[in-house]
Amino acid sequence: MDTSSLITGKHRSKIGALQNPSAETIEYAKSLNLHNLGPGELAVGEWEAAGLPLPDMPYIRRYRLERLREQLRKHDYAGILLYDPLNTRYATDSTNMQLWVTHNAARYVFVATEGPVVIFEFAHCEHVNSHNPLITEIRPAISWFYFISGDRTPEMVERWADEIADLVTQHGGGNNRLAIDRCNFEGIRALEKRGVEIFNGEEVMEIARSIKCEEEIKAMRCAIVACDRSIDIMKAHMVPGVSEQRLWSYLHAENISRGGEWIETRIMASGPRTNPWFQECSSRKIEAGDIVAFDTDLIGPYGMCVDISRTWICGDVTPTPKQRELYTMGYEQIQKNRELLTPGRTFKELTLDSLQYDANEFRRYSVTYHGVGLCDEYPGIYFADQWESFGYDGVLQPGMVMCVETYVSRPTGGEGIKLEDQVLITETGHELLSHYPFEQALLL
Repeated sequence: MDTSSLITGKHRSKIGALQNPSAETIEYAKSLNLHNLGPGELAVGEWEAAGLPLPDMPYIRRYRLERLREQLRKHDYAGILLYDPLNTRYATDSTNMQLWVTHNAARYVFVATEGPVVIFEFAHCEHVNSHNPLITEIRPAISWFYFISGDRTPEMVERWADEIADLVTQHGGGNNRLAIDRCNFEGIRALEKRGVEIFNGEEVMEIARSIKCEEEIKAMRCAIVACDRSIDIMKAHMVPGVSEQRLWSYLHAENISRGGEWIETRIMASGPRTNPWFQECSSRKIEAGDIVAFDTDLIGPYGMCVDISRTWICGDVTPTPKQRELYTMGYEQIQKNRELLTPGRTFKELTLDSLQYDANEFRRYSVTYHGVGLCDEYPGIYFADQWESFGYDGVLQPGMVMCVETYVSRPTGGEGIKLEDQVLITETGHELLSHYPFEQALLL
């Protein structure tokens, strides 16, 4: 793809010489693009050994864009403006400084329901889109977060709003209804002043992303195997005296070495720090006989999330009866709750019918189930006693991927157990996607 042809004359002068490269330069950049180079020999070799086919990324890109446009048509929107980098990834498979742009609104994309995909790129970064022919046009981003625009923010907002409103007018066919996933109030007001009606783009994206095609599942299977091999290496380094932070670092390093991208949290705890849950890993040194629990929250190859949890015991020691009791409770909970994951079952049924322990006697996780794709996604399924306060209904459909969760500990103290598996909803039931083994020594 010759990116220079996607920079229109109207916008070319704003970009400068470095962003108006020759066709030869673009082809060179394309050959070096990380999406074209792929995850690398280590990951691909492991996938081949596991008998896994590689995903068809061009198919995934087309599928995702059409899923998004189906939702836009359903809501009668002229288009959508995306700032969340994971939504941009879904719509375009374009990535650039993913974590940085979660808190700096430096790049965004406009997807017309019937029209172009226009990506607004950070300075000197148009070449990062050279792998993807679905992007119709590349323009320079007009950034108006205070770090970049300072006291000229009001001016930049007006310039930005002029351009976005012009796109809605050009490609909306008289429809001025625009979905946006994330935007500060100045931008909302400026667009509304120009006659653009603003709607919730987060809803559009979550629903679009919830149903995965088979090629996406192939990508997820690859990411899971990469995660499993990374966990193997982390486990090999779990010896008395290693700090939680040092142990956690192996998962990061091995994920990245296999084409993974980042880890969303740093939730690993040992011994007394496993209760209550959600402790971030620390400098504490793990001792022999400690429970060690973690939640991967890992963004792996192809940007696919692998969200599984396991609990181990450190050292060549015999687990205590209390450790075994809690581990067995957690194991039985996710095994039984996994069996409820069938197409057509409602979120309310999952909420009310899943195995749950007495909240007065045991601490628990924040949800019983949640969706997963490029990250933790819609839906989130709560506990029965939370239905009236937080629950919302829906229906499991084939192509959804759900995580089934458990955390078990006692409010009176002691250690805690965290377990989680990743499950695909199929036409006839479900398929367990995560296969990392449980600890037989911890089961009663």
